[in-house]
Amino acid sequence: MIIKPFKSIGIGIAFSPNLKANLYEAARLSVFFKSKLYLIHIGTSSEEKLATLKTMLQFFENDHLEYDVVFKEGNPVDVIPSVTSEKKIDLLILGALQREGFLKYYVGSIARKITRKSHCSVLLLIKPSVERVPCKHIVVNGLKDPKTEAAITTSFYVAKHLKADKITIVEEINTDQVNVKVDDDKSLRKASIMKERIKLRENSRIKDIISHIPETYTENILVKLQPIFGKKGYSIGHYAQISRADLLIMNGPKKMTFWDRLFPHDIEHILTELPTDVLILQ
Repeated sequence: MIIKPFKSIGIGIAFSPNLKANLYEAARLSVFFKSKLYLIHIGTSSEEKLATLKTMLQFFENDHLEYDVVFKEGNPVDVIPSVTSEKKIDLLILGALQREGFLKYYVGSIARKITRKSHCSVLLLIKPSVERVPCKHIVVNGLKDPKTEAAITTSFYVAKHLKADKITIVEEINTDQVNVKVDDDKSLRKASIMKERIKLRENSRIKDIISHIPETYTENILVKLQPIFGKKGYSIGHYAQISRADLLIMNGPKKMTFWDRLFPHDIEHILTELPTDVLILQ
């Protein structure tokens, strides 16, 4: 079985101080995944802009980087998702902003809206860099969901191509599954036994998923299974942060409503405050 989820990659670009770092991040990923790169600029076309992009991307000439530049005017929130659909882009790269006064990052309002509207996978970068920062540890969600098998499989594909050596699969378990009121030693033992049974069940489910992934993607990668009892989205984000993961991979959200944004849950917790670079799979 050949896995290739990202045949084409897109990135929204602005001619700002971060242009070179953003271009290099996107170009490197396109080379690693052997994908075509689309540079999407909201604005008018000019020979000067094209020359600037060509000069910066000359660094990847020997890697045979294939790229195309798309110029379109309009609202980025509408135009970028439209271009990703039109060009059949599989992965869209967006930058995140640093929260002023704190060493934490959040998705800017435009990027958050694009993420919600996007029909393709989205990679949110918190610190784009001209020099490559190795990706060593990937955290991926392992919750019981129809999309989880694809997410775990893709995480091994990404790890293989980025030369990461560790994947942690976090199984977020709702505390409601342990329906025991703990008020004495006996009830505490009962709750502990229930938790252990749930952990064994979840680990067995994840091991079954991994067993179906081609060995060429799983070899030489340390795999850790981490069941966590807590709130979905928040728990895995916190774990990715304290474990200093280089990349967090999450299932794509279902269609979001006004109430989802008013009362954040699951992926909305991640979009509010990014623990690291985040890949949201569709």
